[in-house]
Amino acid sequence: MKPRLPRWTAVLAVLAVLAGGGAWAAAASDRPPPVQRADRVLDLPGAQIDTSYFTAGGDGRRPAVLLGHGFGGSKDDVRAQAEKLARDGYAVLTWSARGFGRSTGRIGLNDPAHEVQDVRRLIDWLAARPEVRLDEKGDPRVGVAGASYGGAIALLAAGYDPRVDAIAPAITYWNLADALFPNGVFKKLWAGIFFSTGSTSATPGGPGAGAGRPVAAPSACGRFTDELCALYQRVAVSGKPDAAARALLEARSPSAVGARIKVPTLIVQGQADSLFPLSHADAMARTIAANGAPVAVDWIAGGHDGGDRETDRIESRVGAWFDRHLKGEANADTGPAFRVSRTGGVDSTDGRATLRGATADRYPGLAAGARTVELAGRAQTFANPAGANPPAISAVPGVGGALGSFSSLGVGLSLDFPGQFAAFESRPLTVPMRITGAPTVRVKVTSDTGEAVLFGKVYDVGPDGRQQVLPAQLVAPVRVDGAQQGRSVDLTLPAVDHEVEAGHRLRLVLAATDLGYASPATPAAYTVAAEGPLTVPTAPAVRTQAAGLPWWVWGLPAAGVLIAAALLLTARRRTAAPAPDPELAAVPLQITGLTKKYAGATDRYAVRELSFRVEQGQVLGLLGPNGAGKTTTLRMLMGLITPDDGEIRVFGQAIRPGAPVLSRVGAFVEGAGFLPHLSGRDNLELYWKATGRPAEDAHLEEALEIAGLGDALARAVRTYSQGMRQRLAIAQAMLGLPDLLILDEPTNGLDPPQIREMRDVMIRYAAGGRTVIVSSHLLSEVEQSCTHLVVMDRGRLVQAGPVEEITGSGDTLLVTVSGELSEPLVEKIGALPGVGSAARTEGGVLVRLDGAAPTALIGELVRLDVPLTGVGPHRRLEDAFLTLIGGDSA
Repeated sequence: MKPRLPRWTAVLAVLAVLAGGGAWAAAASDRPPPVQRADRVLDLPGAQIDTSYFTAGGDGRRPAVLLGHGFGGSKDDVRAQAEKLARDGYAVLTWSARGFGRSTGRIGLNDPAHEVQDVRRLIDWLAARPEVRLDEKGDPRVGVAGASYGGAIALLAAGYDPRVDAIAPAITYWNLADALFPNGVFKKLWAGIFFSTGSTSATPGGPGAGAGRPVAAPSACGRFTDELCALYQRVAVSGKPDAAARALLEARSPSAVGARIKVPTLIVQGQADSLFPLSHADAMARTIAANGAPVAVDWIAGGHDGGDRETDRIESRVGAWFDRHLKGEANADTGPAFRVSRTGGVDSTDGRATLRGATADRYPGLAAGARTVELAGRAQTFANPAGANPPAISAVPGVGGALGSFSSLGVGLSLDFPGQFAAFESRPLTVPMRITGAPTVRVKVTSDTGEAVLFGKVYDVGPDGRQQVLPAQLVAPVRVDGAQQGRSVDLTLPAVDHEVEAGHRLRLVLAATDLGYASPATPAAYTVAAEGPLTVPTAPAVRTQAAGLPWWVWGLPAAGVLIAAALLLTARRRTAAPAPDPELAAVPLQITGLTKKYAGATDRYAVRELSFRVEQGQVLGLLGPNGAGKTTTLRMLMGLITPDDGEIRVFGQAIRPGAPVLSRVGAFVEGAGFLPHLSGRDNLELYWKATGRPAEDAHLEEALEIAGLGDALARAVRTYSQGMRQRLAIAQAMLGLPDLLILDEPTNGLDPPQIREMRDVMIRYAAGGRTVIVSSHLLSEVEQSCTHLVVMDRGRLVQAGPVEEITGSGDTLLVTVSGELSEPLVEKIGALPGVGSAARTEGGVLVRLDGAAPTALIGELVRLDVPLTGVGPHRRLEDAFLTLIGGDSA
């Protein structure tokens, strides 16, 4: 159930009207065979359903595929996959579910009486198509695939219609009641996003109405049916699910017909998913396999919380699955019975992670290879605060995906307030241990009110005890009733795939609150004792693939890093740091002797003995060729990595992870991650709420004006171009109007007018007394927007100072010549007495003097038969840059 906001275009409205008459249109494609698409609006009981039908190639019959879309989306979201499947020899039908896209009707959460019946009627329609292969009259050879909301309808279709022959559900739910009310606890954050999305998800009036313009929702819950509206409002007010709510959601879940799903099933589930965690895929796999059907399970890196969904790989695997089970191609490679994506490493200079697969010839479940880990710690008493505030932080939509796949590398976000949790810890591990599955533990819970709501999680704690990582940012909630005299509970913790290094410890935490869930508002005292060891599944049969197999590379989304930094700096207990320097209280940045070695290296440096100072009102350009150490410097400045030596002070405060002064720093690192189903404005508002700072401190309207996205702010981020995402990310960095703003490649993806606007933004931002540091490869833009420069090469400082001083330095001359000089001749010029360096540039040679007078240089050039046309001081930053780094490219 993927909450997503709709996108509309006038073109789509015109196509939908034409499609009512069955008009055919050729879908754009650069490869043969051409794909033909027919758009039709089907009149079904209680709704008009907007569909698209894709075919390619000859006139022969072929298997059919139904593709469902995510919650809040429409048929347009799966068009690319539909066209690919059509080119691969399938007849593909996509549709917008009731209440979404341009389809009418009310949202019933895949109600068997409505949405499931719609799918059965779409299968009837396919059975009448001359292009579709039939198993018998009225029974087409058909598969169903989809993600989230669309994945659930694939499972339900297989359970309700015996004509379905194969399915491929992705990141979806098995039991919706378990997803939104896990162990009796209301998942309020995800439920709120979900119902808010449904409240604004469609344009009433049908395919011909409104050209996609928003209109008044028919009720407080938008397009939801009245019974679902009442359910949400009732649970949201009470903060506690009731039996009627559970019964309604369970009746609309695939689990209700699990015993009838007997077709080949490819299950794709996300590791970064606090909405539909891996336990749902486990329940699917166990039930369907018990029915005798072939099942394969694939745990991808991303999920509803963000991260890499490995789209290309998964779509290829879905295609192969259907090739085997719909076309009957026995040689189709459907992949292993079980696969999990694992982080292979990270580049210390650019923050990029690599993924590789681990596989097994059978699905191991969530408890294979169990090992016991003893926990130390006596019974502990802690408080559930009044109003359940402030809440602990574990999963925040959009953050788990950003950080979860880096948990094995020591990156994570977590926050537990002192006095609101109990903790039990193991001894340091003597050997590494890979957790693959769901750990379990038995605890005894006592509550002075008789009721307790607890949130269990297992941390990976580093040797120093300070670094702790919450794998995949996941937490297991549990409601315990009848606990006034104490009650023993077997707690199943979140399923993860996480490597714990030797020397690290496991820490079991049971907290009274969590941001994503509803806790009792009444104050209470809880006492918790561990009654046994932590049982940890290791799935020894799952082996990581050998080197040489494909790796999927993805950038670390900056939004998760920024949220982590903001949360940690505002609430986390601080580690010891050097005393503030009052003499530097007004200095935005001073770096002294900064040094960082490459990971595992003894004599290779990413940054070495770097020192410079930045003053208020400056726009500082950080320049250097690839590998100069710019990104490593910025990551140390943001507190994301720790230097090996040296010091960074921001307004006199030493930088450490979580340092309070980081609240005065805003940062944008290339590749920001946003929730694609939310609008630009909603993403910024959710980000700021996650920092825990007052809404009035965000200066949201100023940031939105800077973004310059206009009406696009109300659209889902998934519709944005790269340039639009870039501008939104920079607006996010400017929330709160930080005194020091760090921008890493801010103009990537922008067109020339947008680059000019960004230049003006940086200049205006610094004009108010604030400071901007920008790292960029566009030297012409740096020259026009920056007041000062720091030039780095091979980790060292080459030169620092005002732009005009560096570009117009009298000791560097531009020698223009007729024709092109040979490399040996340029080397002779560089070897002349009193010359520091010489480098070829467009139209001549840049010569940096080191003692020689310009007149003496001219004489030597004539002696060398250099075809001179002019000699003068250079004025271009590009020329100065090439001279300073000896001709290396930036």
